Amino acid sequence: MPAGGLLAVHAHPDDETLATGALLATWADARRRVTVVTCTRGERGEVVDTASHPTGLEHLEGDGPALAAHRESELAAALAALGVTDHAFLDTLPVPSGERYEDSGMAWVAPGIAGPAPDSGPAAFSRVPLDEAAARLAAVVRDRRPAVVATYEPGGGYGHPDHVRTHEVTVRALDLAGDPAAPLPGEPWSADLWQAVAPAHELRAARESLAESPTVRALADRAGLAFPAPDGALPPVARGVDELDGRTAAVAARPVLDRLLGAMRAHATQVQHALALPPTEAGGPVPGVVGCYALSNGVLAPVLAHESYLTSAPVGSRR
Repeated sequence: MPAGGLLAVHAHPDDETLATGALLATWADARRRVTVVTCTRGERGEVVDTASHPTGLEHLEGDGPALAAHRESELAAALAALGVTDHAFLDTLPVPSGERYEDSGMAWVAPGIAGPAPDSGPAAFSRVPLDEAAARLAAVVRDRRPAVVATYEPGGGYGHPDHVRTHEVTVRALDLAGDPAAPLPGEPWSADLWQAVAPAHELRAARESLAESPTVRALADRAGLAFPAPDGALPPVARGVDELDGRTAAVAARPVLDRLLGAMRAHATQVQHALALPPTEAGGPVPGVVGCYALSNGVLAPVLAHESYLTSAPVGSRR
């Protein structure tokens, strides 16, 4: 773990947990500064409210302001579970913009893979001018002075247009934060960029291991959940060994699993059936899985034994 603080940049409430939850909890455990910036409030998210996961909140789907307010409360509870105390929404930084950055929406194009919604509005985050949003984030980088800034890889993890834009904004913000000529408050600051990825072979093996787990099979039967196709298309987060060799940091999930799953459960409108797998099963025929969960699509997803990050500098390097 590099010395210094961590800044994680995410598109919607719940992304901080699903993409970087183990990283956030681990950094917080080390009593280092952890900041989370969320770009939108997830106004256009789907709401999970089923017989096996009753939230009583289905009426919030389609009611942008009401869903946004509820997801803010879910985010606060999830951050508390992870041990994160420093959070802000991007449109409030460094001061409120007067206009909110809104969820662009998405459509499922394959299990676990998203694409643009056909009807994103004019305030959609994916349409916000790049330098406007990046300047706001760059001011945070200069103020917090983190060692590491974490976000998605260029494909946004699973293709959501707001995730893709968040990656673009983060990369541009780091350029601006380090530029002495940029018209920003504070002194220039450089940080390492960590992009959340997953080794493709591990992700595919993890999908197979879900179907081999008696615990997960019992959950699927009870809750009416589906298993991902072992040979189905992998989302952009998956990377080949040649892309990762010598450039990755790994963060173990098992030591912080209780808090990670607690944060998932806090996002009850978005995440269902977050479950820890017994260690004997996690280390069974196909190792590398410590838990599982499902999103609104009802398809089980693995919690990998470690989060992986593609780094812009050798882990532990000093500026």
